[in-house]
Amino acid sequence: MKVFLTGGTGALGPATVDALLGAGHDVTAVARDPAKADRLRAAGASPVAADLFDAAAVRDATAGCDAIAHLATNVPPIRQAARPASWATHNRLRTEATRHLLVAAGEHGIERFVKESVVFVYPDCRNEWIDESVPPDRTVPMLTPTLDGEALVTTFTEAGGSGVVLRFGLFYGPTSRSIDDNLRAARVHASTLVGRPGAYQSSIHTDDAARAVVAALDAPPAVYNVVDEPVTRREYLDAFAAAFGRGRLHPLPGRLLRVVSGPSAAALAASQRCANGRFRDVTSWVPRYPSVREGWAAVAAARRERAVAR
Repeated sequence: MKVFLTGGTGALGPATVDALLGAGHDVTAVARDPAKADRLRAAGASPVAADLFDAAAVRDATAGCDAIAHLATNVPPIRQAARPASWATHNRLRTEATRHLLVAAGEHGIERFVKESVVFVYPDCRNEWIDESVPPDRTVPMLTPTLDGEALVTTFTEAGGSGVVLRFGLFYGPTSRSIDDNLRAARVHASTLVGRPGAYQSSIHTDDAARAVVAALDAPPAVYNVVDEPVTRREYLDAFAAAFGRGRLHPLPGRLLRVVSGPSAAALAASQRCANGRFRDVTSWVPRYPSVREGWAAVAAARRERAVAR
């Protein structure tokens, strides 16, 4: 397939470009500046300069493609995340850009559309498993654009397209911003995770998420959880600390975040023990890193190797 990719230079982008090319697909990816375009060319993709908020530009850029994978996000740094205005571009990518891409897909006869989403849309279910039949929590304002974007893909499918929504767990990987954020917090035995130590965290290594995007090109249209084995916040932080040689770390109390960001804090502090069975049942996808225990260890080892090579 010829795949039009947004977010090709973001947190998930480089791994996804590699995975798509490795599976034999051609990749045209959005690049917002010359340096990012050069990185895409070096990886083997064809960069295109397109404003995702410009309907005509999106229509022109997607012509001739067989599938669209919309992975573009604009998540603010943690120090800015409490300000609603910091999420404005991210929210537009979830809704306005999704709408332009879907309209373009309809005009060009592109049937396959893959959309990035997150498992944070689920409510706090304590220790209970969460599959895709669990209704999302629509009381959290921060999640409304995400759910609106998912609904656009569902409408696309109902109109005859093949839309796939991938609800990813918390990203981590070799280029993840969470590494440096958590290493800085570890200096005072803190972390960027929020909530009870016994609450569940659903995560996914960026390499496994990228492979899921490839698998989604052939999956039946639906919403899927893409996560590895959920672990508690305590187990997650222990895995990170062991991998990077840090002492015991602690999650931020949910009450502290609520003071700063109000009701939206619920999405970050919730216990979400998400199951990936639906996606595994309909594709050949299996996470290479079964959980953060193996994943963080591999990330830390690769980071040490790069440091030695320098």
